Amino acid sequence: MRSEQEMMELILHVARQDERVRAVGMNGSRTNPNVLKDMFQDYDIVYLVTDIDSFIQDPHWIDVFGERLIMQMPEAMSMFPPDLGGWFSYLMQFEDGTRIDMILIPIEDKDKYLQDNKLTVILLDKDQALPELPSPTDEDYWVKRPSALYFADCCNEFWWVCTYVAKGLWRQEILFAQEHLHSIVRPMLMKMLSWKVGIETDFSLSVGKCGKYLKAYMTDGAWNKLMATYPNGTYDGVWNALFTMCGLFRETALFVADRLGFEYPMEDDRKVTAYLERVRQLPADATTM
Repeated sequence: MRSEQEMMELILHVARQDERVRAVGMNGSRTNPNVLKDMFQDYDIVYLVTDIDSFIQDPHWIDVFGERLIMQMPEAMSMFPPDLGGWFSYLMQFEDGTRIDMILIPIEDKDKYLQDNKLTVILLDKDQALPELPSPTDEDYWVKRPSALYFADCCNEFWWVCTYVAKGLWRQEILFAQEHLHSIVRPMLMKMLSWKVGIETDFSLSVGKCGKYLKAYMTDGAWNKLMATYPNGTYDGVWNALFTMCGLFRETALFVADRLGFEYPMEDDRKVTAYLERVRQLPADATTM
C-alpha cells in the first residue's frame, strides 16, 4: 500500500502538470482532527478545473493514479441520477488498498465548494484565487439537540413500525419484517442512542457515519444489547432482536427524556409491547387476535 506522502505527492503532481487543474482541495476524515488515521481512509480530493467536459470525455486520464481494483462514476450511471449539479466524481479503489474519491468541480463553482464543507483544506491554488480558510472542523456533523416534537416523532415512528415487523413475522414474510426492522425501526434507535451521547458530551462531537464511533461512548452492557439487535436469518432470531431493540430504545429514550425535559410516550410503549407479545404467541392459522 502506498504511503500518505506518496499519494499526496502523486495527487499534487498530476494537478501541477495539468493546466486545466487550477486548485486542489481535500475533505473528509483525513482533514478531520478528531479522527484517528488508518490505512483505509479515503483520499477525498477535489480538482477545481477549467473545461470539465474534456476530462469526462477522456476516460483514461485517471489511469495515472494507479492500477484500479474497481471504480464507480455515479454521475455516469443510470442507477444513480446525477445530484452534484454539474460536478463529476470518480470513486477509485486501487489494487494496493488505497482509495481516492475525486470530484471535478468547474472553477466557476469555487465559492460554492468552499462554503459546502467545513472540513475543506486547500492543497494547491495556482492562481492564488481562493481565500484563506479557517482550520477544519467537523462541527456540521455533531449530534444535534432534538426538539421535543422531533423526539416525540422519533418515538412514534419507532413504536408504529414495530407493528409492521410483527405482522411480517406472523405472516412468515421474513424479508418484509427484516426490511422494516433495519430500514425504519433501527434508524430511530440509532437517533436515540446518538442523542444520549450528545447529552453526555454537551452535543460537541460526531458519532460518525452510520454511528461508527458510538461504541466508544456506550457501556459494555448497552453495546452488547445493540449487537443483539442484529438477528440471524430465523424467525425466532428476528423476534428476539425486535424485543431487544424495544428494550434498548425504551432505556435510552427515558434517559433522553429525563435529561432534556421531554415526555416519553410510555402508554404507546406499553400498548405496542403488549401487542407484539400477543402477535408472537398467535398460532399460524389464527383468524383473530
